[in-house]
Amino acid sequence: MPTSYQSSRRQFLQSIAATGVAGVLLPSANRAFGYQSPNDRPVFATIGLRNQGWTITSKSFKFADFAALADVDANVLGENVAKVEKSQGKKPDSYNDYRKVLDREDIDAVMIATPDHWHTKIAVEAMYAGKDVYCEKPLTLTIDEGKLIEKVVKETGRVFQVGTMQRTESDQRFLQAIALIRAGRIGTVQKVTCGINGMEASPVIPVVSVPEGLDWDFWLGPAPKVPYRALPELREGYGGGVPLFSNCHYSFRNWHEYSGGKLTDWGAHHVDIACWALGASDTGPSKVAPVEYTLPVEYKDGHPTVDDQYNAATKFTIRVDMPNNVEMIITSEGDNGILFEGTEGRFFVNRGKIVGKPIEDLVDNPLPDGAIEEVYGGKVSENHTANFIEGMNSRKQPISDVWTHNRMLEICHLSNIAMRLGRELQWDPNKREIVSDAQANSFLAREYRKGFEINM
Repeated sequence: MPTSYQSSRRQFLQSIAATGVAGVLLPSANRAFGYQSPNDRPVFATIGLRNQGWTITSKSFKFADFAALADVDANVLGENVAKVEKSQGKKPDSYNDYRKVLDREDIDAVMIATPDHWHTKIAVEAMYAGKDVYCEKPLTLTIDEGKLIEKVVKETGRVFQVGTMQRTESDQRFLQAIALIRAGRIGTVQKVTCGINGMEASPVIPVVSVPEGLDWDFWLGPAPKVPYRALPELREGYGGGVPLFSNCHYSFRNWHEYSGGKLTDWGAHHVDIACWALGASDTGPSKVAPVEYTLPVEYKDGHPTVDDQYNAATKFTIRVDMPNNVEMIITSEGDNGILFEGTEGRFFVNRGKIVGKPIEDLVDNPLPDGAIEEVYGGKVSENHTANFIEGMNSRKQPISDVWTHNRMLEICHLSNIAMRLGRELQWDPNKREIVSDAQANSFLAREYRKGFEINM
């Protein structure tokens, strides 16, 4: 059914054709195309409220007003409406269908924290509806979805922030790590190891009735239609808790139909910092090779042969050939964090610490003044969502832009494809395609379920 945001897109493209201006919306543009005045508090809406949805919403109360919330689970929606009302003193409108949010001209930006398989459709339609977008990581379920989002950002001029908050937060430890490397404190980088932990396998998960209040068909959305599964003994008290083994809880990350396991969960954080540090945020690897790995179910031609158990890799070690002869290792073993090794030293960083001799040496040989700000491109924002709103004010892309995010996420997606097919992959970072492997290239995109295609 046509919606007003589709009409807005047509009007937008007609205005571009008439003026000859593409890719940029000036601050004097019509408010229907988004937030323009830094003197006003922007009006936000959050789509997808479980877990990270509430986290990013609560971080934004200082900077924005929330007029609406949307979620396919009435239980989750109701709980978060109450929390937002308590926090901001005004009750937001609530919707089961995110499209009703996009139809509202008073909403300047949307924050998307749905499961990954919904990200691209909602983000693209939001931009064409004139909204700026903050979307949780990983941004996409496939590599081609990333290319589409880049195209639409350029076409619409929307501000788009990805939720890789390590670029801004964590007491600036990751910014310090990059500053150390740029200052030559470990010499020439030779190897970087990203420890991202593993996943748990699951028992056979039976089909059970859908919990009251959950629109299961809409939760699935673009993904294939399948029955709802959960362990019955863990479904009690759903309103106050959640089933551990189900498609509709946080365990969605364990299924390739909805996410990419740890590779696109923690990998989207640590591989991002590694690529930024290596200066590889606008390029990519030449080869991705699975050294060893464990898939929890049998695969055939890259697809799981059963649908009643988690299917993302539980253990893995992936070797990635990066530019300048740097070896990247992505592993489920060891500490969660990033180990940088160079010709003159090594150090380790994660959200809780940064350790190693180069760190100890800072006592007598501190980094130059402004080194952190130089990495960040200016004064470090108060938090990640503050950086998003700063971008809305300036109409410049935030610190976690879609282009650098997609380049590093391609490594994570390729790692999953390599494990699913059981072979190394040669990658052309210029064409952004797998070399001489038609079967592997077929995994760069996916088919959307009928009725849930992206409205272009």
